[in-house]
Amino acid sequence: MSVAASLIATTMNASTPLLLAALGILVAERSGVLNLGVEGIMLMSAVCAYMATVETGSFAAGFIFAIVIGIAFALFFAIFAVGLRANQQASGLGVAIFGGGLSAYVGVAYQGAVLPERSVDGIWLLDQIPFFGQAFFSQHWIVYLSLLMIPAIWYFLFKTRPGLVIRAVGESPSSANALGYNVPLIRCAALAFSGACIGLSGAYLSLIYTPLWVEGMVAGRGWIALALVTFGTWRPLRVFLGAYLFGGMTMIQMNLQSIGISIPPQFISMAPYAATIIVLALLSRNPTWIRMNMPASLGKPFIPH
Repeated sequence: MSVAASLIATTMNASTPLLLAALGILVAERSGVLNLGVEGIMLMSAVCAYMATVETGSFAAGFIFAIVIGIAFALFFAIFAVGLRANQQASGLGVAIFGGGLSAYVGVAYQGAVLPERSVDGIWLLDQIPFFGQAFFSQHWIVYLSLLMIPAIWYFLFKTRPGLVIRAVGESPSSANALGYNVPLIRCAALAFSGACIGLSGAYLSLIYTPLWVEGMVAGRGWIALALVTFGTWRPLRVFLGAYLFGGMTMIQMNLQSIGISIPPQFISMAPYAATIIVLALLSRNPTWIRMNMPASLGKPFIPH
């Protein structure tokens, strides 16, 4: 029972950065914008959150600074992809490379820096419940925030007028423009929300999940989050299932080692990425199904007539 509770708790912990980033990406892609710069934004948010927390002694300052950095980099991408109507794939890759290099440069002085002490995670009283307390109620509050975001984003996108407008912009921006909606502004707003989620994801990585800063510590999670949105067919609940599937795979490997089943660490490192490739390969066998769910204008710049 203790091993099962530990597996559930560590899965929730490992899946949260993926879920946060993927939910942000989902909203941006629903508006028709494909941002491949997620990896670089996560790295910049992670290092800036770490710097702010070390300098101020406040974890709240670290999370806030990471969100601001995430929004700033998302809007920086929007200048090229939305404002200048540049190729979205090339612009996103540029942001990913730029963010990765800049994070390595500014984070040199903070490798080995020590974070301040923080309060014990968990929900008071509920974390004392046998099994369930350790498994579900001993997490950082951002874990529960990420779970609450799933129904909130679903309701916003599919049950509210602003969500309908975002989906309309992603499906047919020319029609939305004809109805009087400002397509570039809506896409920038969706990207800003996406940047905030990605920034929070990066901060969680460096402050909670692995409380340290190391160059390249995001380790491909930004690319996995992008794949999860396709895996989840642009639906919040399916994205959640995908994020917890990949997080759980990593933790299962580690728990097998803890109970004496020897697995090479290289296999543990490659397992989530191999699973991503396999899932995407299986999905690509039915391109019609993907096209039916994918926003029709995803990755296409809007040129008003």
